[in-house]
Amino acid sequence: MTTHKTRMLIIGSGPAGYSAAIYGARAGMEPIVVQGIQPGGQLTITTDVENYPGFADVIQGPWLMEQMQKQAEHVGTRMMWDTIVDVDLANGSPFKAIGDSGDEFIGDVLVIATGAQAKWLGVPGEEELGGKGVSACATCDGFFYRGKKVAVIGGGNTAVEEALYLTNHSDDVTLIHRRDELRSEKILQDRLFANEKITALWNKSVERFVPAENGTLGHIELVDTVTGERSTLEVDGAFVAIGHAPATELFKGKLEIDAGGYIVTQPGTPKTNIPGVFACGDVMDHTYRQAVTAAGTGCMAALDAERFLASRAFADKEAVAAE
Repeated sequence: MTTHKTRMLIIGSGPAGYSAAIYGARAGMEPIVVQGIQPGGQLTITTDVENYPGFADVIQGPWLMEQMQKQAEHVGTRMMWDTIVDVDLANGSPFKAIGDSGDEFIGDVLVIATGAQAKWLGVPGEEELGGKGVSACATCDGFFYRGKKVAVIGGGNTAVEEALYLTNHSDDVTLIHRRDELRSEKILQDRLFANEKITALWNKSVERFVPAENGTLGHIELVDTVTGERSTLEVDGAFVAIGHAPATELFKGKLEIDAGGYIVTQPGTPKTNIPGVFACGDVMDHTYRQAVTAAGTGCMAALDAERFLASRAFADKEAVAAE
């Protein structure tokens, strides 16, 4: 077992973790990033990225994460290929984390950037057609379906919001829900039912995503949850919108977590209920979930971490002077 010590320990990579590392390294905190089982986060499985500021052309998600990692390393970040399996936050700073390798990581401040994963249906064709007509993010990929026919699967706030957003690009949006009424907020339902571009299919469950001859999504096979009747829906794009699962299992019972599983932070900040512990990116953001907003909160976490350490150092100096 090896012990790794740092002023700033970052759990998780992706836009939030890498941005925190860049700002933390530039502030002289010599951060360590423990990258986890998916270095680079969700963008490493995202192909075309067309909405990240600074790039006029479409860029690739894995390439963007490679560039962020290189920048973080260039300014002094240490990348560790390990996965954290346990953390000790009970005794305050310094915080201790244990890797799957058995190594121990100790940080004066802790930044959590473990992200969230979209929930999927788990039906045939879903994985194979990911990025080829099947997506879990309308704000990320809706632009590619301008003037085309699209479907949204789900019945909660996320699904209704995705359907409404897609009407900015498509005049033919179908909302597919396995029940006969929505679970979303009433105000969202009112907006959806008033939108002539949206059609709702009730009591329908997705059985399979089927490719067209060109290898992209051609149609969706459906089954009626009441009658068992089977049908198909021809679409160019389908958006699975049944929620997200933040990667917070490691922190349950150790940090304040809301009913949706997201880490609770002080409004407008990445500060958690434990001083010196900060959360950034999708692990604390159930509203926006974009690469650029994740990067922004990573920056905020690093700035607040540096202020925390500076304030503590000043307090220690004052205490010594008073003796």
